[in-house]
Amino acid sequence: MSKVKGKVALVTGANRGIGHAFVEEIIAAGASKVYATARDTDRLAGLVKEYEGKVIPVELDVNQPDTIKAIANEFKDVSLLINNAGIARFTSFMTASSLDDARDEMETNYFAPMNMIRAFAPVLKANDGGAIVNISSVAGYLNFPVLGSYSASKAAVHSLTQGVRAELAMQGTHVVGVYPGPIDTDMTAGIALDKTAPNEVAKKVLEAVENGVEDVYPDPMSVDFHAGFLNDPKALEKQVGEMLPE
Repeated sequence: MSKVKGKVALVTGANRGIGHAFVEEIIAAGASKVYATARDTDRLAGLVKEYEGKVIPVELDVNQPDTIKAIANEFKDVSLLINNAGIARFTSFMTASSLDDARDEMETNYFAPMNMIRAFAPVLKANDGGAIVNISSVAGYLNFPVLGSYSASKAAVHSLTQGVRAELAMQGTHVVGVYPGPIDTDMTAGIALDKTAPNEVAKKVLEAVENGVEDVYPDPMSVDFHAGFLNDPKALEKQVGEMLPE
C-alpha cells in the first residue's frame, strides 16, 4: 500500500527550498492533500493557487509547542509528516559572540521536530502507522566547524531519528532520516559548491518512503560523504576541519 498516493501529508517550512519542493512532489506522487505550513502563509500563495484544493496553507511557527499540539488535534487525517523547517546561522563555536544562535538552531532544528513527532505520533498510529521524514544533513554525521552549532543541531536530529524509529516501530510508523549535502536553496546561496535541485531531493526521499528505506543520501556529495565516513571517519573529520579559514 502506498504511503503517499491518496494520502494526506503535512510539510513544515513549505514556503521555500526543499519544503516547497516536497509539496510539489507529494502532489505529483498522487497525494490527496498537503497541509503546507509556514510562519507567513502569504508566502504559500503560489502553491495554493497552483494546486487549488490540494494544498492547504497552515500558519505555524514550529517553535510554538502549543500551536503544534493544536494543529495535531485539528488535522487528524495526516499520515505523512515531513519535518523540514530549519535554520542555519553559519557560526562556529569559538567565534560566535554569544550562544544565542546555537540556541536558536537547536530550538528550530531539534526541539521543533521532536515536538512535531510527539504531537503527531498518535495521529499517524490511527492512520495505519504512516511515515515521518526528518531532514538532517551530512553535517549531522560529522561537525563542519565553519557552522559548528548548526552541525550539532543536525547531529541531534540524527539521534532523534534513530530514537523515535525504535520507539514508533511497534505502531508501524516508518521513520526516514535524510542527510543532504549542498542543495540549491536560499540557505546555500553563498556557498560555492555544486548543488542539487530541491525537487530531485524530494523525489528521492519520497521513493525511500515508498520503498521502506530508512536513511537517504539524496545527492552526489552526500553519497560520497557517507562512503568516506564508513571507510575512514577520522580522515574525513580532519578533511572537514581543514575548511576553517586561516
